[in-house]
Amino acid sequence: MTEPTPSAPKRPKEITTHGDTRIDPWFWLRDVEDPATLEYLRAENAHTEAVMAPEEELQERLFLEMRARIKEDDSTVPEKEGEYYYYTRFEEGKQYPIHCRKRGSPDGPEEILINVNELAEGKDYTRVGSWENSPDHKWLAYSVDSDGSEQYTIVIKNLETGELLDEAIPNSYYSLEWANDNRTIFYDVLDENHRPVKIFRHQLGEDPSKDELVYEEKDERFFVGVAKSSSQRFIFVASSGNNMSEWYFMDGNDPSSELTLVEPRRPDFEYDIDHHGERFLIRNNGDGARDFKVSETPVSAPGFANWRDFVPHVLGRPIGGFGLSQDYFVLYYRTNGLPQVQMRNLASGETHELTLDEEDYAVRLQGNREWESSNLRFSYASLTTPATVYDYDMDTREREFRKQTEVLGDFSSDKYQSRRVFATAEDGTQIPISLLYAKDTPLDGSAPLYLYGYGSYGIIIDSDFSSVRLSLVDRGYIFAITHVRGGMDLGWDWYEGGKLLNKKNTFTDFIACAEHLIQEGYTTKGNIVSSGGSAGGMLMGAIVNLRPDLFKAVIADVPFVDVLNTMLDDTLPLTTMEYNEWGNPNDPQYYNYIKSYSPYDNVKSQDYPHMLITGGLSDPRVTYWEPTKWAAQLRELKTNDNLLLLKIHMDSGHAGASGRFDRLREVALEYAFILKVFALE
Repeated sequence: MTEPTPSAPKRPKEITTHGDTRIDPWFWLRDVEDPATLEYLRAENAHTEAVMAPEEELQERLFLEMRARIKEDDSTVPEKEGEYYYYTRFEEGKQYPIHCRKRGSPDGPEEILINVNELAEGKDYTRVGSWENSPDHKWLAYSVDSDGSEQYTIVIKNLETGELLDEAIPNSYYSLEWANDNRTIFYDVLDENHRPVKIFRHQLGEDPSKDELVYEEKDERFFVGVAKSSSQRFIFVASSGNNMSEWYFMDGNDPSSELTLVEPRRPDFEYDIDHHGERFLIRNNGDGARDFKVSETPVSAPGFANWRDFVPHVLGRPIGGFGLSQDYFVLYYRTNGLPQVQMRNLASGETHELTLDEEDYAVRLQGNREWESSNLRFSYASLTTPATVYDYDMDTREREFRKQTEVLGDFSSDKYQSRRVFATAEDGTQIPISLLYAKDTPLDGSAPLYLYGYGSYGIIIDSDFSSVRLSLVDRGYIFAITHVRGGMDLGWDWYEGGKLLNKKNTFTDFIACAEHLIQEGYTTKGNIVSSGGSAGGMLMGAIVNLRPDLFKAVIADVPFVDVLNTMLDDTLPLTTMEYNEWGNPNDPQYYNYIKSYSPYDNVKSQDYPHMLITGGLSDPRVTYWEPTKWAAQLRELKTNDNLLLLKIHMDSGHAGASGRFDRLREVALEYAFILKVFALE
């Protein structure tokens, strides 16, 4: 028996802002305590399950196919710190990682620090957020989220006895650091609106309810966090938000010491900091350095007046960050949207760069745990090259291969082709696109295209490898990543070109990418599935309102689509700190602009592509009601019979399932949906 199409009853709510009255028929779905809300969510889930029931065998086949490519009993390359080698491994058939170490040698006896599989027993969701060993390696502090709400509980373990201390610390976020006395922990605490706004100091053996407040952020636009310098000398407290930041430091050897301000916050001024010798090194955008520079300043006089250029600003060369060791400064930046790594000998000033070969690739610095080491560990990948870990000796400039992620089965990079092409936006801007396809895929327009986009917060979507997407590529799909404005692929101007009153550029850039790939014969109109999540889900909502004819199907994961209502609600965790991203709709100019593109507010009576929309009941970032209300609005107004499916994960949050195999099942559902509507196997 076919599950009936869900229908949420209308309870119209008038919302008046700046004299403008909107009618929201689905506002009531925000109330999770209303039995009708959960009833509707369950009805949508049942409908999705019923519609996809004929594809259950396909879903299972896709799941097994993706799982079969994974080396299940794998481990990371051990990282040396002191006498210990730290690593993470998985066991065959197990969902979760096991964090371990060995003393004296990578071949020594194993000591299990955290077995997340044991923590997850009997739970639908388990994620370890942060974990840090004490400097003397005798204690371990780690945080656990048991429902996807990103509300963590910190647990402290005695590594000599294996015992857990009876002093769990609730309501934390992601920040966690040890002082050098091996007895003091600094951590963040969430307020009633799920914002990390306080830093506390905890002493081992003390009641957490008596922990001392170190810092409290009063401005609701800012989040706080705690970090430690690479030298281990200082504890930093950072407050950031709205393209502003403010840092404080204290002596890591004296955890009772007072915080010292580096430089006060001011509008459009961002910086982050690390320590070397008698100076701080600071990445910042001061003095008009739009793509950032690195400055140095004495520890004894850290204020901006004393900052001097260490790496000067170069427009179009965005600096993403830097690393430090006793002898080297490592700069991470981009040219033409591609990552570059430069090393500087701090004694001689001599610089050199990593040689990176492919046309399109991703590089991530993993650093190292030892201050005095000349080793730099990094990971290299591309759309065709699985993640490969190298150790690079900055003294000898020799690169040592350590490990490449193993892809089981008949995988060979030689079977695939990657390319980097450019689309022309409405205003003439060239938009990069990364492409992956099997070499035997015809490039005559007949291939279906999977088009991914994000384009917000300055986040860069690198051209990483994924064995999962081979399940589409091996079936003839071309996979494409659009590097649209709103990310920072090409620098700060690229980011500003897709935010605030320029936000619509993100949407039109994506459409231009789709049209370019059609014009160049990679695919045809209506033969495209587009995909994006979170702010990328907002992109999906915008483009289907603007150009539904281009797309056969759309996947929108945890989509941020009720933009106007969310940005008008300052009780939600992210609203106030995101005014600088979207604009503050309490200002009529921003209100009108957001209203003009907010996906939920712009659903219209027209044909829409096949759509699969997901959400998480515990999601604190994009609340479950955003995709739910959007789906209800689409059902009300769309004029065709294309599939509209909503899947709300009742036991998880923004990141979806916590177990690695459960995550594959979520992907298998999405891929089965795509193959269903494309009528392909």
